[in-house]
Amino acid sequence: MATTKKAKSPGAAALQIPANKLNGKAISARASGTPEARDTARLLLEIEAIHCRPDNPYIFTSGRASPVYIDCRKLISHPEARAKIMNHALKSIDKQIGWNKIDVVAGGETAGIPFAAFLAALAKKPMIYVRKQPKGFGRMAQIEGDLKPGKRVLLVEDLATDGGSKLVFIEALKKAEARVSDCFVIFHYGIFPQSVEMLAAAGVKLHALATWWDALEAAQKHKYFDERGLTETKAFLEAPEQWSANHGGRPPAPRSMMGR
Repeated sequence: MATTKKAKSPGAAALQIPANKLNGKAISARASGTPEARDTARLLLEIEAIHCRPDNPYIFTSGRASPVYIDCRKLISHPEARAKIMNHALKSIDKQIGWNKIDVVAGGETAGIPFAAFLAALAKKPMIYVRKQPKGFGRMAQIEGDLKPGKRVLLVEDLATDGGSKLVFIEALKKAEARVSDCFVIFHYGIFPQSVEMLAAAGVKLHALATWWDALEAAQKHKYFDERGLTETKAFLEAPEQWSANHGGRPPAPRSMMGR
């Protein structure tokens, strides 16, 4: 297991590329570099929402193999870390977008709902949530809450990988005559260009507190990953599709690429 609590290095001899040869400056250059990003990554590691398992890779629904996995939903059960990260999010959104330009906070079903609720409460904004598809009874509603036409809506999700699911929520909001120009996530993979490109094509800018590069920087600095974990994670981040193919993953089908 390559995820450890303040792990001690097992030694460079077991590695093809020793962790002490990892270019810390290069990692930092790709990380977000903000205090909020660094602290968010550290807190996610601290509550064990981030896992590293290079010897037994995670296989995602897209078919990709990965040495690392993140579960942002674990954050809802840790009130101190949650409060700090949501305050980081509140400040980050104000810097990147401006709360005066947001009328309503929308959570995407299901993981985005609690984070939208936390943010809406902190910002004192109305909140709604968006279903993946209309419910099959009653009003057949896809959007729950009170949303008036023309309102400026911030879509909130827990994370973004290649960004496909966000388009479903954005389309539903636009059908309801909402104005959607921004999407905010706690964690963005930051390694799949299509996550930004697809949203940009829909007129939406993606914002995030932290990325995998922030997590790798924090894991290296605070010794949360062992040497093999650091090396394999960096290799994955630099060439995710190649790393996946070399470790039992399969190329995502066109539709399965439309993930989170």
